[in-house]
Amino acid sequence: MLPDPLHPAIVHLPIALALLIPVFSILGILAIRSDLLPRRVWWGVVLLQALLAGSAWLATETGENEEERVERVLEHDLIHEHEEAAERLLLLAAIGLVPVGLGLWAGRRGAIGRLLHVLLALVVVAAAISTGRLGGELVYQHGAATAYTESAEGPED
Repeated sequence: MLPDPLHPAIVHLPIALALLIPVFSILGILAIRSDLLPRRVWWGVVLLQALLAGSAWLATETGENEEERVERVLEHDLIHEHEEAAERLLLLAAIGLVPVGLGLWAGRRGAIGRLLHVLLALVVVAAAISTGRLGGELVYQHGAATAYTESAEGPED
C-alpha cells in the first residue's frame, strides 16, 4: 500500500541523489584519469543522474497532485515558491543528462562532458537545497501537514 500523502515519501530521494552525485562524479573522474578504473565506470554516474531526473519528476508530479489539498490550509503564494523551485530542480536534473552522457565518450570530449557534469551537479545541489528548504518551511513553519491531520477550512492568516 502506498503512503498517503505520497509526496513526502518521494521527495527525499531526489535530494539525496543531488547531494551524492557530485561526490560520485568527482570520484569517477579521478578513477578514470588515474587509470584505476575504466571509463565505463561513468555508466554508474549516468544511472544516478537518470534516477535523479526521474525521481525529481515523480516528486514534482506528486506535489502537483497534492497542491489543491494543501491550498486549503496555506496561501497559494507559499506553495508556488516551492513549486517553482522544484520545477527548476527538475529542469536542471534533466539538462544534466546531456553532459553526463557526453562523459561516456573517449578522449577530450568525454573529459569535457565529465567536467561540465560536475559543475552542473554542483548547481543542482544548490537547487535541491533550496527546494527542500522551501518544502520544509511549508511543513514546519506554515503547517502544511495540517491539510492531512485536521479538517481545514481556509488559508492561514
